Amino acid sequence: MSVVLAPVSESLPHFLNSHSYTAVAVLVDTNTKKFCYPLVKKLLPKHVLITIPAGEGHKHLATCEIIWQALTKAQFDRHALVIDLGGGVIGDMGGFCAATYKRGIDFIQLPTTLLSQVDASVGGKLGIDFHGFKNHIGVFKLPETVLIDPAFLQSLSERELRSGFAEVIKHCLIADSDKWNEIRRRDLHEQNWEDLVAHSVEVKKKIVEQDPTEKNIRKILNFGHTIGHAIETYFLADPKKRLLHGEAIAAGMLAEAFIAYQKKMLDERLLAQIEEYLFSMYGRVKLADADIEPILALTRHDKKNRSGEIRMALLNGAGTCAYDITVSAGDMRRALEYYRA
Repeated sequence: MSVVLAPVSESLPHFLNSHSYTAVAVLVDTNTKKFCYPLVKKLLPKHVLITIPAGEGHKHLATCEIIWQALTKAQFDRHALVIDLGGGVIGDMGGFCAATYKRGIDFIQLPTTLLSQVDASVGGKLGIDFHGFKNHIGVFKLPETVLIDPAFLQSLSERELRSGFAEVIKHCLIADSDKWNEIRRRDLHEQNWEDLVAHSVEVKKKIVEQDPTEKNIRKILNFGHTIGHAIETYFLADPKKRLLHGEAIAAGMLAEAFIAYQKKMLDERLLAQIEEYLFSMYGRVKLADADIEPILALTRHDKKNRSGEIRMALLNGAGTCAYDITVSAGDMRRALEYYRA
């Protein structure tokens, strides 16, 4: 898996000059068209620009049809290239559309958010949401390369930066206790982003190379995501309460850390550290009594489940994580009550 951390002004021309494509498309959303596309336009050969609406709410089949139709109208053959310029939604959906167009054409990822640079663009997980279920339809397919330029982070709002930081925290908790102890002593604006992007990419790359299609150890990358995805999905239906991915995953990580504590996999001191830091960084998602059961119901659609059992990745101390741990509805209910308390 090729991941290049360098200014895009160097990495993109180098990639294009070393490959020969019959056509090039650049996929952007309304935000990256405004803030990021101008930075790369002059680096590109003649190309087709495909613009889609921004946001998780548009990550569905109808938007895929727009992308596929644009490629078809431009008569792209199987020797063409799609460049995904954007965050996690663009990377997931653009890669999915490229991987399925004419049974697959090349694509590369140019992630522009912290979330996509440290997580979504690395590993070849591609997909879309379906009838309210997050990433329900998709494939595993690695991009030709991932070109990461931390300069794109300057275009992010503080909320977007904070959201992406949740995945950085996750990587530290599951794989590097020293890094966890380093970042938890710093506020958001005191972090070294270039160092943390490189660290997260290395953590994820190492895990993915051991288990490309998530049969075993790659499952630890889902720590916080069983409950976190359920919370994120639940609030997608209400634009006023909709959460960013990292905000929901932060809630999921604390709830799942509590489950690990209840199972005696981590001690009270680590749980208190995680709780203090996540609440200081993200606050508390407001969950009403009526929200709990629908959120629990959504966990039954998690992709790690097997034969109707909820399977989680749970911390086994700081810097280590176990996977395929069976968890009951009662365990999750108690964890959400703990989170609300």
